[in-house]
Amino acid sequence: MEKNQEFTVTIEDMNEDGAGVGKLDGYIWFIKDTVIGDVVRAKAMKMKKSYGFARLMEVLEPSAGRVEPPCPVSRQCGGCQLQAMSYEEQLRFKENKVLNNLMRIGKFKRDEIKMLPIMGMENPWRYRNKAQFPFGRNKDGEIIAGFYAGRTHDIIGNDDCLLGVEENQEILGIIKGFMKENGLEPYDENAHKGLVRHVLIRKGFKTGELMVCLVVNGRTLGGRLEDGLRDSRADSLADNSADRLAGCLVEKLCQVKGMTSISYSVNMEKTNVIMGKEVVNLYGPGYITDYIGDVQYQISPLSFYQVNPVQTEKLYGTALEYADLSGNETVWDLYCGIGTISLFLAQKAKKVYGVEIIPQAIEDARRNAALNGMDNVEFFVGKAEEVLPEQYEKNQIHADVIVVDPPRKGCDTVCLDTILKMRPEKVVYVSCDSATLARDLRYLADGGYVVGKVRGCDMFPGTVHTECIVELCRK
Repeated sequence: MEKNQEFTVTIEDMNEDGAGVGKLDGYIWFIKDTVIGDVVRAKAMKMKKSYGFARLMEVLEPSAGRVEPPCPVSRQCGGCQLQAMSYEEQLRFKENKVLNNLMRIGKFKRDEIKMLPIMGMENPWRYRNKAQFPFGRNKDGEIIAGFYAGRTHDIIGNDDCLLGVEENQEILGIIKGFMKENGLEPYDENAHKGLVRHVLIRKGFKTGELMVCLVVNGRTLGGRLEDGLRDSRADSLADNSADRLAGCLVEKLCQVKGMTSISYSVNMEKTNVIMGKEVVNLYGPGYITDYIGDVQYQISPLSFYQVNPVQTEKLYGTALEYADLSGNETVWDLYCGIGTISLFLAQKAKKVYGVEIIPQAIEDARRNAALNGMDNVEFFVGKAEEVLPEQYEKNQIHADVIVVDPPRKGCDTVCLDTILKMRPEKVVYVSCDSATLARDLRYLADGGYVVGKVRGCDMFPGTVHTECIVELCRK
């Protein structure tokens, strides 16, 4: 087989990234945009010794699980990987992905895994309460907003992502019109020039409150003069111009029903990180509110908050169920963010301790605890692998239940070792990556814990990602 040569192959499986897997004479091909059961014509693009990558040219015989993607840019956009797969097949794929990782990476036998049916959505569209759109120009020089194509920073224009809320389209239209009227340039990351980099949009699903935070490559929304004249008059003119522009933008955005908070984030670094560290409030309280169950949360531009509130309620409800609290327990919530799980647990626990490395998140968590009148929660700033040993060894704070919800890299081994030393009756592990989950479960199982119920929760329909929640009991 040579590069650009075409061939026919049947898709037998899918990899972690959602690419179809086919075999031809023992050689493995990865083909994006294909579905298990498809027979396709593909073109060889890149080849290694035992596997290669090919481009889908034509679906000759569609799989029974194939559907027509409703999004017109689903193939170009890097946001979704599974739109060509029916939702039932997506759920089956994700459930198998978790199970296979537990067996392959975690070395668990099939009869050791009590796998419950994955929690899917009744309507797997318009579920994201948060979206971050980069700005740029297309080939015709028009200002566009959208998402990056897979593995690139090429912007695919799309004002109405079907995973996001309908208000996104109206807000993007206002911002692009505002930029055009006032001569504000979108950011060019290659040249590190231009003002408007991204916009963050959030919506409270139960409150209807909207937040807009513009990310700008400048000190002000007007792009304060960094070079040239620097006398007081020049600065004053720049400030007046920025104030006028900010007022104009606020006036336009407030026409959108539910608009509650408008701000901008200063990010003048040459980086892939979207948000800057400084947020300047232009309108409203600087946050929006929303509920998960009966617990209210204040969400600021820098807050970590689950993007799918419908499924989050199911996920946290399951965590509470697995914790099996009677009201007398001391609970540790590691990697607690703004206290979302902590406050959920505090409804039924005697005492909850939350740990998070980001100071702003802990400020949010403490404010959210006060907002809900919960005085049985205490929060610590720091790394879980440092705070937990210190509080256990120096202050003898024990744990009846420990809940962990780590980032994709999973738990630090120091953190896992401390959990094993503390010997809580239960550990509830919430994971966004089943590969690192499998690794950590094996570590805990070897340390004296039995893996109980395992359940997936489809927080991200249309994509390859899924959350998973696991109950572990001490032997």
